[in-house]
Amino acid sequence: MTLPSFVPEKFPNMALALAIGTCGSVGFWLLGLPLPWMLGAMFASFVAVIAKLPLHGPGALRPYIIPVIGVMLGSGFDTQTFAHLAEWMLSLLGLVVYIAVAAALVVPLYIKIGRLDPVTAFFSAMPGGLNEMTVIGGELGGDERRIILSHAARIVVSVSMIAIYFRLFLGYDVSSTALPKGTEATLDLLSGAILLGCAVLGTIGGKALKLPAPGLLGPLILSAAAHMTGLSHAAPPPILVIFSQIILGTMMGCRFMGASPRLIVETLVLSALATALMLGVSLVFAVGLHSYFNQTTEQVLLAYAPGGLTEMSLVAIAMDADVAYIALHHLARIVVLIAIAPTLLSWLAKRISK
Repeated sequence: MTLPSFVPEKFPNMALALAIGTCGSVGFWLLGLPLPWMLGAMFASFVAVIAKLPLHGPGALRPYIIPVIGVMLGSGFDTQTFAHLAEWMLSLLGLVVYIAVAAALVVPLYIKIGRLDPVTAFFSAMPGGLNEMTVIGGELGGDERRIILSHAARIVVSVSMIAIYFRLFLGYDVSSTALPKGTEATLDLLSGAILLGCAVLGTIGGKALKLPAPGLLGPLILSAAAHMTGLSHAAPPPILVIFSQIILGTMMGCRFMGASPRLIVETLVLSALATALMLGVSLVFAVGLHSYFNQTTEQVLLAYAPGGLTEMSLVAIAMDADVAYIALHHLARIVVLIAIAPTLLSWLAKRISK
């Protein structure tokens, strides 16, 4: 059967991936597992990739669902956020120290246990900046496939470990699809128009300003501004947030397509060790410094955890945590890695490679 010309060639494979991801999400939801809509889709699509089913990741939908998540994260900010910024400065400074400590511990692990070359090890070990670390590492002669798989595995393992830890050991309910606290679940025409404007104009502005992850950060910034000024108290409809998480989870699982099962297993095992080490460092910082930061241990752990901005913010929402505090720290980590780490890592990698 020939597809119409306006239908992408890989549409059936993408539809299959989304169908499998949706089944996984529903299954996780029925079982009451943590973060069902994202982790269920991720797990099911990952298993399908391992089984070599003819999937195609729904990356074409990313430009449409990432702004939704950005607007939702921005709705976690409120009129009191400005008053907290000064309080969070010590915590943000601690984050810079955490990045340095985590890198110092994880880079040798990738070199000695993973037997990766120094360049690949450096850029695989950073706790953030998947796209940037892959591009820069590749330009310096690193193995791009290893770097991107390591970062994909870091996010997958980190989110899974955090969700399971909070659910099983701390007793938090992370199976809900709750919106950020203080937001309204229903939308009137004006609120809907404001949020839509944040999504569209934020994406355009993010690209124009060349922000990292412009489709996420642009809408997040505009949405945060609208909520901090009291212009809006609304959030995207829950059903839209659920669909966005299913698509995001499916994309995460499909990142491993094209890699051999052996490479996937090796990368996951190595990343699990590295991620567990970084999470251990995060926990030490959270337990030891949370009182100085005027935050709970759980809040600092989520803020310092080596997951992605989008994914960890969704965990924060599911926990009814302070999304503004956590999202700001993950955003700061991205800025630090992009602004400082590439230059530093390039210099170190060149010296070690000589």
